This record gives sequence, structure tokens and C-alpha cells, in this order.
Amino acid sequence: MMNMSLIIIMFFIGNMIFVSKQKHLLIVLMSLEFIVLSIFFFFLLYLMMVDYNMYMLMVFLVFSVCEGALGLSILVSMIRTHGNDYFQSFNLI
Repeated sequence: MMNMSLIIIMFFIGNMIFVSKQKHLLIVLMSLEFIVLSIFFFFLLYLMMVDYNMYMLMVFLVFSVCEGALGLSILVSMIRTHGNDYFQSFNLI
């Protein structure tokens, strides 16, 4: 049960970083990846407890890699258009 409490702590730390007022997009993307990593560990423990095959973990990893690549492409696009990754430097309108 020590592993489960560590995963819950990881998830809440990632959420606290995501919710706090960060001014860089890269920190927000890293906190999202930290949340995805904690969910992956939770799925791993759960699937090992119920003796289920690990194909769902591969599907989850594929979607998380796609999410990370999409986030990095947004970051690169934002740096090319605005010159930095500060949230204050661009308008959402």
C-alpha cells in the first residue's frame, strides 16, 4: 500500500503545479506529463493486482506520447510566433 500512497501523492503534486499560476508553458506541460506518469503507475499496479494483460498500458502509452508530442508542437509554435513561452506575452482573443 506504500506504492498506492506514493502514486496518490504524485498525482496531487502534479495537479497542484498545474493549477498554480505558472507563467511558462513548459512547466505546465511538464506537470501534465507528471500527472500522466502517475496515472500510468496506477494502471500498472491495478493491472498487476487483478492479473490482467498489459495491452491497455500500451494503448495508454501511445495516447500519452501523442499528447506529449502535441504539447511540444504547441510550445514550438508559440515560441516561433511570440518569441518566448510566457503566458503574459500573447492574447487569447
